[in-house]
Amino acid sequence: MKIYLVGGAVRDSLLNLPIKDRDWVVVGGTKEILLKKKFQQVGKDFPVFLHPETHEEYALARKERKSGKGYTGFYTEFNSDVTLEEDLIRRDLTINAIAKDEYGNYIDPFQGKKDLELRLLRHVSDSFIEDPLRVLRTARFAASLAHLGFYIDKKTMILMSKMVKKNELLYLTKNRIWNETEKAFKTSNPHVYFQVLYSCKALYSVFPEIYFLYERKRFSSPLFQNLYNSCFLSMGLSKIRILTKDISIQFSYLCQFLPQKIEFSSTKKNYDEYAATFVKRLCNRFDVPLNIRELAVLNAGFYVFLNSIHYQSSKNIVDMFSKIDAWRKPDRIYKLSFLSDFNLFHHNQNKIFNFKLKTGFLKKCFFIVKDVSVKKILNQGFKGYNIRNELNKLRVKKLELWRMKKKYFFLKK
Repeated sequence: MKIYLVGGAVRDSLLNLPIKDRDWVVVGGTKEILLKKKFQQVGKDFPVFLHPETHEEYALARKERKSGKGYTGFYTEFNSDVTLEEDLIRRDLTINAIAKDEYGNYIDPFQGKKDLELRLLRHVSDSFIEDPLRVLRTARFAASLAHLGFYIDKKTMILMSKMVKKNELLYLTKNRIWNETEKAFKTSNPHVYFQVLYSCKALYSVFPEIYFLYERKRFSSPLFQNLYNSCFLSMGLSKIRILTKDISIQFSYLCQFLPQKIEFSSTKKNYDEYAATFVKRLCNRFDVPLNIRELAVLNAGFYVFLNSIHYQSSKNIVDMFSKIDAWRKPDRIYKLSFLSDFNLFHHNQNKIFNFKLKTGFLKKCFFIVKDVSVKKILNQGFKGYNIRNELNKLRVKKLELWRMKKKYFFLKK
């Protein structure tokens, strides 16, 4: 029985990147041998075992044969006769099909090390097309390694396009799609993920709402072409990723452009119900985590309001705080303030360093009014709904006073 380090740990060590997890493949072993060595079996489709001390994953070498549709339609064969090369050939990309033995020797039958040097993302074999999830995974790897200059091999892109054309991506579950997308947002260049999906025609199948942002012909007015084209969106996603690793903020930034119906009248109201509902449906379709979903919906609904926050009345601002339940969930204010400031400087000045020199106006407003005490109101005998109304009046009054002082000092200077 021989054990080899495989996958991401080998790839990342060769690229001098931090190693997150280490996976192992067992050649010439059996389920009985590993259980006897106190390994704990996990996994239903094929035997994967956890090391009794390190809890790292050890999988028996296996072969796979396509037997159905989607990424689950496989017949898996695992026994002591399966060779290391037979196990490696079933993997997606050559850079993920390198093994390392206990003596530090590399086993690289598909030229993965060479592709690392060439900065090339290339499929191992034609069996690549058997798993539609590999379209998303390849796009995610492109995003993850874009800062090192990696690009996708032309033949691999052709195979990805063929998979899309055969409607293989329709068999992917919503959880699988979101998991890969969430991982893409954790990379240094999440915009590359969507660019790759668009290039291989997969974006329409997976995210039709986002696809239309990349289709300039959809908008006849030059104004909207400039606002919604892929170059603008890509710049925004790449810049916001530099400033924050919070996925809920990044995803909300993307979603604020999604509503396809342009409501010019929305500037006359504080909350765009259509935009909020549009984003909510997208999030529900993929079971997006609640904390990410809530922020994306609020940011889409209040998008126009937030981008004109400096011109909004104190009453409207306080009303917004109540509508988003900021008193109990102040974290929402900090994130919406971040998005509001980012939009202001990215859209108008397009210079990231200016953003760092400013403190959020929305956040300041909330800081001014959040500590208005309700005790004084109760002592005055207010009851029921009158308590809330009077509390909001005091908040508006305090905020208005602060804004007037701020304006006075500004004019004085």
